[in-house]
Amino acid sequence: MEVVICESAEEIGRHVADAYEAVLRLPAPVIGLATGSSPLAAYHELIRRHRDDGLSFAHATAYLLDEYVGLPAAHPESYAAVIRRELTDHLDLDPARVHSPRGEADDLVAECARYDAAIAASGGVDLQLLGIGTDGHVGFNEPMSSLSSRTRLKTLTQQTREDNARFFASVDEVPTHVLTQGLGTILEARHLVLVATGEDKAEAVAAAVEGPLSARCPASILQWHPHATVFVDEAAASRLDFAAYYRHALAHKPAWQRF
Repeated sequence: MEVVICESAEEIGRHVADAYEAVLRLPAPVIGLATGSSPLAAYHELIRRHRDDGLSFAHATAYLLDEYVGLPAAHPESYAAVIRRELTDHLDLDPARVHSPRGEADDLVAECARYDAAIAASGGVDLQLLGIGTDGHVGFNEPMSSLSSRTRLKTLTQQTREDNARFFASVDEVPTHVLTQGLGTILEARHLVLVATGEDKAEAVAAAVEGPLSARCPASILQWHPHATVFVDEAAASRLDFAAYYRHALAHKPAWQRF
């Protein structure tokens, strides 16, 4: 795992956009997208590069991490709608190549199996972007999720529902259930990129990066991955005991070594 401490969300966004741009050089890239506030700086930079520099997504396929159960796909806060609004509508990416779990499916168990199979049939995800919750969740893998879990139905904690209430009229409107890629599914991506900003994420970041590998902090599963990069700002890094080493390692990073 590589930890990169940045001065701002905008700097993080540039680094993440660089990682996506490298993947987009592949003939048939498969990119993993996340929603929430953490990825926004990266998405703004990718949109700028598409608009100003001609960066093309036309040959890419995208998969979302998760989706609410019961929200119509056209609902403005469904993740299928959010990712269109925040990113894909501004790119040359065919909407038919942007996939998300169907939270309205009649058979949710079958839908989860279908989604995992679709990712595998695409050749697997080349780069998966992740955020982290204040309780250490990634995707919607809440604390005590199985470390080998597959895409499945999950019940949100009350804390997660309260954290997401800012996108709804009230916490009562936040769905209780979601479909989410499991930790085992996420681990199959070839490069994991986790982004965190703000002091409210500092404890979760420290647990994920420097704590034990544990279902108590689902994001700690990144410690098992052969190519995981964590981008954090100074506030999110404030609880890291080895911050000085991470800075030292970055300053002496070989020129040939990519994020």
